[in-house]
Amino acid sequence: MTKRVYYFTKSEVFGKFVPKMAESDWDTVTYLRKKAPKTSQLKSKQAINQAQRKGLAIETTKKFHAATNKQHQIDKNTAKLDRETEELHHETVGLDVGKLIQQGRQNKGFTQKELATKINEKTQVVNDYEAGRAVPNQQILAKIERVVGMKLRGKEKGKPLQPKSSN
Repeated sequence: MTKRVYYFTKSEVFGKFVPKMAESDWDTVTYLRKKAPKTSQLKSKQAINQAQRKGLAIETTKKFHAATNKQHQIDKNTAKLDRETEELHHETVGLDVGKLIQQGRQNKGFTQKELATKINEKTQVVNDYEAGRAVPNQQILAKIERVVGMKLRGKEKGKPLQPKSSN
């Protein structure tokens, strides 16, 4: 493989590098070495067979679950959990609390969106609490209690919230 080498000089007129026009300044360079093979070429069947013929050492490793589309693997612990008789799930707000929130909200004349805005939460959060799907968060329940004006926790559920007396 031959390659031509060009020499450049800075032009006095244009201030840029331009090639010299003299034919004697051109040199021919010969490369004796080929490009190194790419990693994909090294992994090919042909390359492996060639290395075996030459007697070179070949190292093979298999990646764990390589080229599979399995996101989750079932193991002993998962199977053990499946066999358990006790149900494992998060505790949710009861429907009774949801009904109380809905009654208090309607008594005040608020929509779910307005209540959500007043307690600085998303509308979906209020919807989940009213439907009994939400995991109870004491801070959110306290905010709803203040806006709705009704107790939602403890023994006095459904009773009006007593305003705090300042001493």
